[in-house]
Parts: sequence; C-alpha cells; structure tokens
Amino acid sequence: MTETSLSVPGGFQVAGVHCGIKQDPRKRDLTLVVCDRPAVAAGVYTQNLIHAAPVALDRGRTPSERIRVVVANSGNANACTGPRGMTDAEQMARWAAQACGAEPDQALVLSTGIIGAYLPMEKIAQGIRAAADQLGSDDQALVNAAKGLMTTDSTHKLAGRRVRLDSRRIQITGMAKGAGMIGPNMATMLAILMTDAALDKGAAQESLSRCVERTFNCISVEGHTSTNDSVLLLASGTAGGGPLAGEELSLFQRALGEVCEELARAIPSDGEGASHLITIEVAGCRDHASAKQIARTVANSPLVKTAVAGNDPNWGRIVSAVGYAGVPLDPRHLRLYLNGVLLYEDGQPAVFDERQVSQSMQKNRETSIRLELAEGDARGRFWTSDLTAEYIRINSDYRT
Repeated sequence: MTETSLSVPGGFQVAGVHCGIKQDPRKRDLTLVVCDRPAVAAGVYTQNLIHAAPVALDRGRTPSERIRVVVANSGNANACTGPRGMTDAEQMARWAAQACGAEPDQALVLSTGIIGAYLPMEKIAQGIRAAADQLGSDDQALVNAAKGLMTTDSTHKLAGRRVRLDSRRIQITGMAKGAGMIGPNMATMLAILMTDAALDKGAAQESLSRCVERTFNCISVEGHTSTNDSVLLLASGTAGGGPLAGEELSLFQRALGEVCEELARAIPSDGEGASHLITIEVAGCRDHASAKQIARTVANSPLVKTAVAGNDPNWGRIVSAVGYAGVPLDPRHLRLYLNGVLLYEDGQPAVFDERQVSQSMQKNRETSIRLELAEGDARGRFWTSDLTAEYIRINSDYRT
C-alpha cells in the first residue's frame, strides 16, 4: 500500500540557509542533506556535452554505497568555469564532508544558477557551516532545504510517499527545483530523492534511471537542455531488512515513480511566466519511443504553446507537429482530443463548439492534449508549459 506522506526519511537531516550568493537575504541559496551513515547513492545527469563541474564530480562518484552528504547551492551554476570550477566543486565537497564528519569522497555537489561566474567560496564555506548548525528532520527543515535549491521558481517543490511492505514501512521524499531552461533528457533542474529503504547500488541506479526516463525526461518548458541537470537518489537503509528485491522492489519503484512524476509535473507547471500546464498523451503507437517522440515534438512547438497561452483550440498546429515528428504513421487514422473534446479525426476536423473549448482552456490551469493513432498499443506522455510574454520578460533581463 502506498500513501502520500511528506517527512524526512530515517537517517537523514536537512537544512537550507542564505549564505549571500543571492542578494536578497530572504532567499535561501545553500542546502545540506546529511545521512548519519554511509548511504547508497545513484545519479542521473544532463546529456549536454557542455556540463558543469558538479556534474563531472558526481558522475565520478555514483553509484556508490558510501555517500554521507549532498551540498547544493543556487544562484551560481559553476558551469563553464574551467579548471577553477572543478577545484571549487571539490572544495565544496571537502567542506561539506568535514561538516558532518565524513571523508571528502563521501560528498556530492549540486549547483544551479547563472552560467560562467565563479563561486564566491568564502560565502559557500560560511553557508555550509551555518547549514550544518541548523540540520534537522522536522517539516520546516525540509521546506528550508527545498527553498535552498530555488532560482526562478515561484515556490519550493516537495513530494513524498510512504510504502507499506509485508515486512517494513519505507519513506520516499524528494525535493526539486526548475522553472526555466527545461528540455528533454533533463534541463536546468535539480532533484534530491531520499529514502530509508535498503537498496543495493545496482538496484538504486536502475530504479532511478527507469523513473527519470518516464518523468523528468518527459518535461519541457522551452526545450533547452542545461549544463547542470542532476537527479540524485540516496538510500539510508534505516527501515531495516536486507536490500529490496522482487515484489518489494517493484512496489518501491512504483512509489519512487509517483514521487518523481509529482516533482516533474511541478516544474513545467511552475514554468517561467506559464499560465497553463499542458499534458500531452499519445496512444496507439508502435513503441514507447515513437509515442514519446510525438509527444515531445508537440510539447516543444512554440505555435502549440502560444495557442494554449491564448486559449485557442488551434488543432492545425497540433496535428502538423505530429506530422513532422519523424515517426511513421497513417494520418487517416489520427484523432485529437483537447480537454476531452474531439477536434480532429480521419484526416479532417470534427464538429465542435470552439468557444466552449476555448472557455475550458481559460477556466483551467491544466490543458489536456490526447492523440490517438492506429499503429500499435504503445503509449507515451509528456508535460510542458505554455509560452507567454512574461516568459520573454523574465529571460530577457535574467542577468541584467
């Protein structure tokens, strides 16, 4: 049995503080996640060939069975910073490890923010010390830690599930950030997932990779893959018993997928300037990859996104995006539903009340696009945001 539950899993303490990377003292910009014992850790990272120093460091340290701490900063990506960037990431790891009595190679590092600026290391050092003094496992500590990841996010993002197994109960809790520069194969987003389940590192890596592929890799705001994308999973094992396997592992993976999906949906929902969260579902494909490719193509169409922003049920933009997705299909057997209303079928528009559909878009923050093909039984899903003038304003003066 799985139920919604937000709490810090056993073995972990967290904190989020303001250390001065961001000018506004009300905004937290450094987060610590500490485990009281060596934790199993897995990671999935950006596919951008130009990636930040923390990504390179963490890739070399995961999967692992001995991670004790994650230190994350926001407001500065430590990306495109050359050898000094790697030196600074390693120093952050040493300071974080020292703060919790761990070895330097037992620490992972996350950074997000402006690209091409060096980290203010004195402020980072001060922030790590301050966060170490404020570590806790209460609800406020969890919120503070999630806020420490935020950049242009309008709100912090948390999700959790409690799973009841035959022999034990386990908790999975995740925090994430992301609102812009979001594209498939992850984008400017960070996520830290914690669990008290016992996992071996192979199962942890496989579980995380599988969940990321169907959640965080199925979101987009503008299709821009960033330099810093990272999703980490840490398992303390304090729930007891041996490493999960068989049906118990399957139940864990299902719950982990639910946490990842909730966090993933929250990112385009919070897309910079967004007024709609758009869910694109594609059914009737030869395989999952084809369904995902069609959904991704529709999601990344500026014309589709602006139509939704204007509450315009412009089915032609959606159908034409399907046609250039690069997936073989018979266009005579394509159906399109928007918010449950059939707009297009069998190569021609259906009869529908355009005003009624437009009003349904205007009255609801969520817009549903469903495409049905006749090529097979596979399906896929993608989430994106609409594209508004506010997005342009935010990103045109992001640095200046």
